[in-house]
Amino acid sequence: MVKISVLQHAPSAHLPQRPGDPTPTSRNLDPLMHPFARARERTRALNAAKMERMFAKPFVAALEGHVDAVETMARKPDTLDVVASGSWDGGLIVHDVSRRTKAFYNDQAHKGKVSGVCFGQEGRLLSCGVDRNIKLWNTERSLDDENGAGPSQRKPVSIFPGKSAFNSIDHHRYDPLFATGSNLVQVWDETKSAAVSNLTLPTSTETVTAIRFNLSEASVLASIGSDRSFTLYDIRTGKAERRIIMQMRSNSLSWSPTFPTTVLLASEDHNLYTFDIRSLNNPTQIYKAHVAAVMSCDWSPTGLEFVSGGWDRTVRVWKEGRGSAPEVYHTKRMQRVMSTVYTGDARFVLSGSDDGNVRIWKAHASDKLGIITARERAAIEYRESLKARWKADAEVSKISRVRHLPKPVYKAAQLKRTMLEAQRVKEERRRKHTRAGENKPKAERKKVVIAEQS
Repeated sequence: MVKISVLQHAPSAHLPQRPGDPTPTSRNLDPLMHPFARARERTRALNAAKMERMFAKPFVAALEGHVDAVETMARKPDTLDVVASGSWDGGLIVHDVSRRTKAFYNDQAHKGKVSGVCFGQEGRLLSCGVDRNIKLWNTERSLDDENGAGPSQRKPVSIFPGKSAFNSIDHHRYDPLFATGSNLVQVWDETKSAAVSNLTLPTSTETVTAIRFNLSEASVLASIGSDRSFTLYDIRTGKAERRIIMQMRSNSLSWSPTFPTTVLLASEDHNLYTFDIRSLNNPTQIYKAHVAAVMSCDWSPTGLEFVSGGWDRTVRVWKEGRGSAPEVYHTKRMQRVMSTVYTGDARFVLSGSDDGNVRIWKAHASDKLGIITARERAAIEYRESLKARWKADAEVSKISRVRHLPKPVYKAAQLKRTMLEAQRVKEERRRKHTRAGENKPKAERKKVVIAEQS
């Protein structure tokens, strides 16, 4: 009887090897054989945090065309890379961010500054200004453009005259309606030349500085005013539903795209606040990092992050629910940031500033632009998992958290920190020398809202 021996090979031995592939190795996974595995992993986490800061080059490009401050910007719905901007010089530009070109340009859209822009239905653009006019534009290429007509010869489709200067405008999500803010809130119909309804409170003496329609419940409208108010309206009933007075006035507001009841406010007191409109007594979160008034804010389409621009000449990208240590963007030539907006794919952030430039930034500073191979993607994911696992380590946390700031901003931050600490010590000493219970400490969230009016 003949015995036949069969040789068995490892399955990996039959796989073809490509040029550049690493040599397969076999490892003993017994932890006793690797006493320094944890130390090596921590070193890799440190290197991953350092590499993230080394590759952090957030600035992408600057879009020119305006000659004065860019106060307002708006993203076109259902697109990834189309953004409109309005300037104090009366100019109006629709930017194609991916090609870095102008899809629409009119340097004399309004007499005086453009205070608000928004996109309507079928790609049309609405703009308002201090010249008391609302103009509806067709941003698609027309026969006049193909025949060589200049940018200032582009005529609006229709003009809606008003009685006072407009400060903000926003379009309804589904219907041909839009709302404007001036000394009162007005709702307009695109097919009519006069306002359909006026929304205001009898006791209101405000100048409305910004308005926004809710992204989910499109009949709900929110506004902020110069009298430190935040007001909710319902265009179905035609009246204001709720109104609160805050400690300081707000400069901008934005609705969360994923949580319909969450609204973000950019305040004059250097902070940002998120409120749940079901309970407006206290903010749900306070975001502290700016050292001057916050002028603008906008949510990411994912709802996980938002961007803010401030009077301190910085752009900051925040994670939702994390009230400190945001990403900080700045350049030497950038002046006060008046407007910020996310692109539709949440990969880029645009900022408009006093120097007349619209700048494009990466939403994540260390992201690579271009094609990423499978091996690069695996390495990036591995480094991210290492940083997440070792985020409690002091050195890894410090490298990931600390950001370089311009010298004036750094000095202002130090001064602000000193003043806040002195105020805290003063309150503690005052409380110490009063009767017990007479001067109880008050949570900071309860100091934001002063009163609610109805």
